[in-house]
Amino acid sequence: MKETTVALVIPARWGSTRFPGKCLHLIAGKPLVQHVWERSLQAKGISSVLIATDDDRIAEAALNFGADVVMTSPDHPSGTDRIAEVASRLKGITHYINVQGDEPMIDPLLIASLAKTLKRDPKIRMITAATPFTDPREADDPNCVKVVLDANGDALYFSRSRIPYHRDAKDKASAVTPLLHLGIYGYRRDILKKLVRLAPSPLEQCEKLEQLRALEHGIPISVVLTSHRGVGVDTPADAVRVEKLLRA
Repeated sequence: MKETTVALVIPARWGSTRFPGKCLHLIAGKPLVQHVWERSLQAKGISSVLIATDDDRIAEAALNFGADVVMTSPDHPSGTDRIAEVASRLKGITHYINVQGDEPMIDPLLIASLAKTLKRDPKIRMITAATPFTDPREADDPNCVKVVLDANGDALYFSRSRIPYHRDAKDKASAVTPLLHLGIYGYRRDILKKLVRLAPSPLEQCEKLEQLRALEHGIPISVVLTSHRGVGVDTPADAVRVEKLLRA
């Protein structure tokens, strides 16, 4: 039986509509992507941590702080495609975890939980994470992606809208609260390769949620529940907030 090995890849690009060059933006004296890399290194059960980029500036900075770097094509439309290129070039890795390069407070325990679950059950094709909402108003925020689960703990659907619709609001017992989806993914190698060969699907294009492509093509997504929230950096204001949290 082939040994199960999990590599973690941090896709990092220069271009960002709201915050160009954010991967190298200094937060508490270190580039943003270095914080992600350092936290990823703390996760147990990971065979290697790689930064995948198409930008020489990011590659040089990453090499300077000691990271392993894989240069990839500049034509990838998503981080998943970038990781798939890495997977096509690495041998002996059975699973991959995708940690976004703008998550400087990613929890190593969450990464380890995904890796452990993938190793324990090789039948799992794809995995992600979700957490309960702490603010009810977020359920109506389209920037907060919602997920509802089936009885096995797999994702039924992801949406930017509030789901499900509570038809009988007077019946409090029938209310179902969705979970907040966290943008971390794990894939079996063969599923990762399959995903990037599939054309963008109708629901994916409608909601602008790449994970819906998997569901539309019958690929189940297992969901790990966590109390971790994380703080992504999408704007300079987010970077200021994260720096305050890190220094605290």
